[in-house]
Amino acid sequence: MSTNPLVPSSSASSDVQPILYSYWRSSCSWRVRIAMNLKEIPYDIKPISLIKSGGEQHCNEYREVNPMEQVPALQIGELVNWTSSYPRHHMYSPLDGHTLIESVAIMHYLEETRPQRPLLPQDVHKRAKVREIVEIICSGIQPLQNLIVLIHVGEEKKKEWAQHWITRGFRAVEKALSTSAGKYCVGDEISMADCCLVPQVFNARRFHVDLRPYPIILRIDRELESNPAFRAAHPSNQPDCPPELPNK
Repeated sequence: MSTNPLVPSSSASSDVQPILYSYWRSSCSWRVRIAMNLKEIPYDIKPISLIKSGGEQHCNEYREVNPMEQVPALQIGELVNWTSSYPRHHMYSPLDGHTLIESVAIMHYLEETRPQRPLLPQDVHKRAKVREIVEIICSGIQPLQNLIVLIHVGEEKKKEWAQHWITRGFRAVEKALSTSAGKYCVGDEISMADCCLVPQVFNARRFHVDLRPYPIILRIDRELESNPAFRAAHPSNQPDCPPELPNK
């Protein structure tokens, strides 16, 4: 098992580290992986295939973890004795753990319980802008091109459907970034907005969305692609990424 907090392990140490139920290409799982990497929270990955045998997220065992039958879900213990003098295995209490679902709720929990390396600015206006961008992506774009929706739309129309909603949402994101962006989405510090933007750009490329009208989005995505926390969270670096895929 790796001791590097940026390289999650797929093997068990569930009594000492958080467990993230994740799918390699899930943008919602990806957001949480980035946030945990940025905060240097070590964690284990428990892969949940969204396509194998009709989707492992629908099995009875996982439904007990996440009644929405989606990823991610995070099992995480209470922090105890958060001091540098304690070894890392004393930082979590396995007996008082929580299971959390929904990526944005998880990120806010991490921010409130592990405020080191913050993902929300201190300035209240900037903090509101971060939440605004997060909301556009996580409520106004991603759910409309999520797997369960695309299955309902059907194979013939799913690409056109996804392109429509991503394009509509990215127009709003680009407009928001025109007044908020510095080096990153809001100013010059990485925030939750960046955690959400990068996976959504990946989705846009997957559905062949023309990204040329969104130069600020593209610039920020390029800026973040070399960040170690973002690289480690990338789908190609996940334990359940199919080995035959390019760049694996």
